[in-house]
Amino acid sequence: MLWRVRTTLPDRPGALAVLAQNCGASGVNILGLQIFPGVESVTDELVLRTPSGWGLAEIAELIEGSGGENVSGAQCTEHALVDQPARYVQAARNILAQPASFPEVVARLFDAESDPVAGGLAAVQDVMEMTVGDVHVQVRRTAPFTATEHARGAAMADLVSDVLARVKAAAPFQVPSPGRRLGAGASPDYLVDGDAVVAVVEGTTVGLARLRAETVEPGLRQVDLSVDPAWQRRGIGTRLLTDVARLAASQSSGEIVLTTRADNQAVLPMVLAAGLRGRIRMAADELTVRIPVRDLKPLSV
Repeated sequence: MLWRVRTTLPDRPGALAVLAQNCGASGVNILGLQIFPGVESVTDELVLRTPSGWGLAEIAELIEGSGGENVSGAQCTEHALVDQPARYVQAARNILAQPASFPEVVARLFDAESDPVAGGLAAVQDVMEMTVGDVHVQVRRTAPFTATEHARGAAMADLVSDVLARVKAAAPFQVPSPGRRLGAGASPDYLVDGDAVVAVVEGTTVGLARLRAETVEPGLRQVDLSVDPAWQRRGIGTRLLTDVARLAASQSSGEIVLTTRADNQAVLPMVLAAGLRGRIRMAADELTVRIPVRDLKPLSV
C-alpha cells in the first residue's frame, strides 16, 4: 500500500533521522521525500509503502511517536513517485497549451480541489489563491499549503499571465470572409435590447450577450454570449462581456456567470481583456467563470 503523507517536524538536526529509523523498524519504506522549509519547523511530504493492513491511524501513530505533528495523508499510486521538477514542467506545458485549464492542472499539481468540498467541510480546508491577470483562481485541500507551494503557484500564474498578454498583443484581427453581408472594416454599434446587448454592423447582428432570468441563487445571472465566427478576434466579445456585466449591475444583480466547453480557449483571454475580476472553475468538460458586478458602473440604457 502506498501513502502520500505530510507532517511537520521540528527544525533541528536528526529529527528526520529519528522518523526514518522508526519507519524502518516498523517495516515502512520511505520511497519519496519533499522538504518544505519553515522558520521553526519543516513540513515533510513522504511517499510511504506500508505493511498490509495499515491505515492512516497507524501511520499517524508512527509519525507522531517520532516527533511529527499535523499528520495528514491519503492513499496514492506510483504516480506520486514522479520527479517533482518534471511534474511542474509538464503542468506548465499543459497550461500553455490550454490556458483555461489552469485551475484543474494546478489543483492536480498540489493534490487539491478547484471546488469547495460539499458537506460543510470547506471551513476546515486551506485555500491558495492565485491571480491570472484579473482572474482569481482558488484551490483547496485539507493539508495546509506551505510558503514554498504558494510561491510555486504564484510563479505558475505569472507564467500564464505573461503568455496570455503576449498572445493578445500578437493576435491579428480576423478579416470577415469575402462575400458575407457584414461590411468591411466597419465598427459595430452596441445596442441594449431588454436583457441583451447586441453588436450590429450595417443592420446585421454580429454578436449578442444576453442575461438569462435570475437563477435559484439570488443575484446570479447566467450570460449567453456569441460572436459571428467571421467577426471574432476583433474585440467584440470583450466589449459585449463588459457591457452585459454593467447591464447586470444596472439591474441590481450581484454576479454573472459564463459557462462553456472546457476546450474553449477564448474565454480566459476575453475576461482578462475586459478588465473584469472573475473566478474560473473547470469541472469535467465544462468551464465556468463567475464575475462580480456589484461595483461596476451601471450601463445607461
